[in-house]
Amino acid sequence: MSDAESIVKYANDKLVAKNLARLPHPYTIGDARAWLKKKQNQYKQKNPTEFVFAIEIENEAVGSIGFNNITVGHKAEMGYWIGRKYWGKGLMTEVVKNASRYAFKVFKLRRLQTYTYPSNKASKRVLEKNNFKFEGVLKKGIRKEDMFFDAHIFAKVS
Repeated sequence: MSDAESIVKYANDKLVAKNLARLPHPYTIGDARAWLKKKQNQYKQKNPTEFVFAIEIENEAVGSIGFNNITVGHKAEMGYWIGRKYWGKGLMTEVVKNASRYAFKVFKLRRLQTYTYPSNKASKRVLEKNNFKFEGVLKKGIRKEDMFFDAHIFAKVS
């Protein structure tokens, strides 16, 4: 199975898409291929402002974690998801721990922030276990499919 096919297998899930601002539902093979191509082109840049890792289990891409709006020496934003089959197993807590360590070290960050929907309690727990602090609510801060939602802001500083 290709990465695009396995991404579709896990991302084309209404419950996964519900908590991700930029993930449409249904999520098609065309969506996955376009996203992978975009990420590959970004890696070719000398100083990319986005960086993403696949979360791979048994040779399948089952999720991802990435950083965008990277300002080396200052800050970045983090986003992540994992297929529903792997929810509740502590995997994302470990992924966030390792990926955020990587980002602080490689990008020499002073601040790493992320946004969650207020209803996404599992993501909040992942962040709190990794010493991210709740900073407040960004009213109508998330736009998804021409609708606006509040965003909870979490950050970790060094």
